[in-house]
Amino acid sequence: MNFNEFYQRALNLKNLPLPGEVSHHKMSPALRIQWLKENKIEDANPKRAGVMALFYPDLEEQTRLLLILRKVYEGVHSNQIGFPGGKLEVQDKDLLHTALRETHEEVGVLPSTVQVIKELSEVYIPPSNFLVQPFMGIYPNPSPFVKDEIEVEQLVEVYLRDFMDDSSLIQENLSTSYAKNINVPAYKLNGYTVWGATAMMLSEIRELLQQVL
Repeated sequence: MNFNEFYQRALNLKNLPLPGEVSHHKMSPALRIQWLKENKIEDANPKRAGVMALFYPDLEEQTRLLLILRKVYEGVHSNQIGFPGGKLEVQDKDLLHTALRETHEEVGVLPSTVQVIKELSEVYIPPSNFLVQPFMGIYPNPSPFVKDEIEVEQLVEVYLRDFMDDSSLIQENLSTSYAKNINVPAYKLNGYTVWGATAMMLSEIRELLQQVL
């Protein structure tokens, strides 16, 4: 989709209610849904994080969504696809500040150049005990991305049309940090399998966009 058309339609998202947990469950392994039924998130005293789902025009004025492939490191999210973002730090005013700061650090996007159009539903990640606040932003006049060589292995620039295509939805047998060989709903985007919390956030974004595109 042409970016100018997308931009005008995306502005209509501001007043739409969030699909929330209903959309998250569509991309959740059964084990995760069961865990949430049996446990209270507040009892885990989770760490907080903010991430940014960034939409922008490419050189042909087609709409893209930015994901990143994280570096291999000692941690449960090593070498996974996610959004730019990270942990709430003491100096951050709020979680939006966190998401914008981390997006700047990880891919070089200045906070002042991002138009935030929607605060999305929180997603809890049991293996790392993070409660993540996602935001949806528009980057209308992009400069070349500058990836953080320490944290980011690869930029994954997804066409909006591919993300919205039903053929991107798959089921895959995966071994996770908490289970082996389980059937997991996921997206196949740019050749990468996108699952877990990122897939849940994408599910909510996709349902919102289906209402305005």
